[in-house]
Amino acid sequence: MSVANRPVHRPLSPHLQVYRPQLTSVLSILHRATGIALSVGALYLATWVIYAAASPKAYALFQSFNMSIAGRIVLGGWLFCAFYHLCNGIRHLFWDAGYGFELKDAYRSGWIVVAVSAIATAVSWIVGLRLV
Repeated sequence: MSVANRPVHRPLSPHLQVYRPQLTSVLSILHRATGIALSVGALYLATWVIYAAASPKAYALFQSFNMSIAGRIVLGGWLFCAFYHLCNGIRHLFWDAGYGFELKDAYRSGWIVVAVSAIATAVSWIVGLRLV
């Protein structure tokens, strides 16, 4: 077999060992993951309503988990998912309108989405703790 006809043994696509994730790809994956988390959170919210409709004792049981450290972490994580998914969805609306496709603009808007999501989560968390 000649050298030209010999099969080349190389990967068909980049693998994790050689691929360096970029901000845009990480944010895209995070957008999908937060969408899934929001779906699971909607089931959690529906369960909360079912417990509230069942009886005061059942609601108190569910609420005791919500007020525990683990429950607050779950609710805080779901809150961040909601804000991130909302902000990134607005970013995608701008992309649909044709704005922000330059690499520097995509990175800037990505960091803005992360910052606004974190700030909105922190503010909501602080306000929510003061109301409890």
